[in-house]
Amino acid sequence: MIGFLRQIRRLYLIKLKWKKYSFGENVYFGRSVYMWAKHFISVGDNFYIGKYSQIECDAEIGNNVMFGNFVALIGRHDHDFRMIGTPVRLAGRIRDDNYKGKGLFEKIVINDDVWIGHGSIILSGVTIGQGSIIGAGSVVTKDVEPFSISAGNPAVKIKARFANEEDKLEHIRLYNLKYKKTELKNIANTRSHINGNQAIPT
Repeated sequence: MIGFLRQIRRLYLIKLKWKKYSFGENVYFGRSVYMWAKHFISVGDNFYIGKYSQIECDAEIGNNVMFGNFVALIGRHDHDFRMIGTPVRLAGRIRDDNYKGKGLFEKIVINDDVWIGHGSIILSGVTIGQGSIIGAGSVVTKDVEPFSISAGNPAVKIKARFANEEDKLEHIRLYNLKYKKTELKNIANTRSHINGNQAIPT
């Protein structure tokens, strides 16, 4: 019965509440997850997002990505604080239809096989490389290299995910053998989704 109710909830979120966004297969949404984007959110297969997490900016998320609880993807220019003589509280917001401020087309890109730890914050304009891990409580303000472990505020690389290059290459080989077809299918779906929204630059 619990499994049936979870399935109904998932279908409601994907087909109704977030129907303008794109989701792959086998996605899981924790309790009280929030999503909003100016233009698009595109999510691959086997995505897990923990409870009380939020996506509040344009985002492209690959396959086999996992978010802990309380993870936030947010825009770094959501309020036009440069408006002279206007308090930030009353300034233009990216949610406004006529917003022309900075960051209008910024997005977050999270590649395949990424784990974002509990309570981490990722700012728009950041790309997180394939296979990387973000430690709990981190604030990510710049790009993260593939197969690295980063942590801190601001987040910096702590070490490589694998002990040596041989292990990394074997991981990539096995990953591609098991998941490459899924990955290619998801890329095609993402391109189709983006092409259907021609105002969105890549």
